[in-house]
Amino acid sequence: MRILVTGSSGTMGTRLCERLIGKHEFVGIDLGPNKWNEPVNKATVIGDLRDPKSLDKLGKFDLVIHLAANARVYNLVLNPELALDNIKTTFRVLEFCRNNKIPRVMIASSREIYGNSDNHLHPEEDVRVEMCESPYSASKLSGEALCQAYQRCYGLNFIILRFSNVYGMYDDSDRVIPLFIRLARQQKDLVVFGEEKALDFTYIDDTIAGILAAIENFDAAKNNAYNISSGKCIEIAKVAEMILAQLGKGSKIVIKGNRPGEVVKFVADITRAKRILGFEPQTSIEEGMKKTISWYGAQSDSSR
Repeated sequence: MRILVTGSSGTMGTRLCERLIGKHEFVGIDLGPNKWNEPVNKATVIGDLRDPKSLDKLGKFDLVIHLAANARVYNLVLNPELALDNIKTTFRVLEFCRNNKIPRVMIASSREIYGNSDNHLHPEEDVRVEMCESPYSASKLSGEALCQAYQRCYGLNFIILRFSNVYGMYDDSDRVIPLFIRLARQQKDLVVFGEEKALDFTYIDDTIAGILAAIENFDAAKNNAYNISSGKCIEIAKVAEMILAQLGKGSKIVIKGNRPGEVVKFVADITRAKRILGFEPQTSIEEGMKKTISWYGAQSDSSR
């Protein structure tokens, strides 16, 4: 296949493109260059998906994988315009597919669309508009709705992949795991927003294995949504404790209240992904954290 990957300089985009090398021809597009991997950087076009002309000269593709997004939930609570950007970029990608007769699109969605409810184990059918907690989750719900509309109106086949707390490498953002690792190394406090907050963390290689499985099984899996996650949850406070224990650091863990717009407890039901995609996560949070801390340690050593 010839594949377009949006957000190719991001965490998932970088790792996905690395895994596509030698398997499929690919082109990436991102707002900035890829600082993690030079071969991926050479295959990345600098472009702004909010611009309708950004995709015009990239040619024909067999599949578009749309990963690009403003993905920090609380940032979009503070600045809802970022959610509008997510809606615009998804629309541009779908229009690019429609206008260029690209037959397949894969869209990154999120566990955030399940919202907060008494049921913490969520199969794909649990999504309800009234459970929308934040502008970010609204932007992801919008993207899923657009996929359904473009399939019905224009025959564009899609796969929606709902990710949850991807961690492991290629991430220097303020997401909770890289942030906690940085703070612990600096002997600073680790702030947990929500004493009972517990989420489903997915090691990045398991996440990418799910995407690759969706590529290989596209026809069998098309026009449906899939949870790509570990299928287990852990309290954020315990993640903080694990990081401090593995680093041998003595930072203080500070518990504060839940922030508005964020899901408090989530476990993905991955039955459908196992059955149709053959998806089977391999990495426990303990093993994944060891690999993650090791990777960030190597990055820190190389920058000295």
